[in-house]
Amino acid sequence: MTALRTSACIALFAVAVTTGAEETTMTFRLGSPAFDAGASIPARHTCDAQDLSPALEWSDPPPGTGSFALIVDDPDAPVGTWVHWVIYDLPRDARSLAEGVPPEREPGEPPGARQGMNDFRRIGYGGPCPPPGGAHRYFFKLCALDAPLGLAPGATKQQVEHAMEGHVLGRAEVMGTYARGR
Repeated sequence: MTALRTSACIALFAVAVTTGAEETTMTFRLGSPAFDAGASIPARHTCDAQDLSPALEWSDPPPGTGSFALIVDDPDAPVGTWVHWVIYDLPRDARSLAEGVPPEREPGEPPGARQGMNDFRRIGYGGPCPPPGGAHRYFFKLCALDAPLGLAPGATKQQVEHAMEGHVLGRAEVMGTYARGR
């Protein structure tokens, strides 16, 4: 069941919108000006440099979106999937996160956002920090929800995923990679 919830935030979501006699398809998308999908995440967003969260931008959320939740994790970590960032209750009108979201329970921007606990046992973003060797994949998974989750700041990925059950309207993701020297 946990694997199903985790994979539930991975796919892109497309919704058909009818306007008169014409039908168009809008796709909920997530990207970053810091790196292209599938490309290397710049060192400034990792433990090897400033460890700043990368700027993120999204578009075309599904109708009825009441809030967003973002989970960033690394399924290639030696100990199993490693959680790098949990941020939720992003307001429905938000379409981006600025670079360097402060590591505070309630960062203030965007208004109402709350950050959870990562697997470094810290609040906020903890950038890629794989052991030396091959590249790891980092999945930035954004879920459009029908309402804010209302969880207290500091929630874990598991708590956020549980609270999202039955409330996910759409999903978008972008994946970046990072490797450290041998």
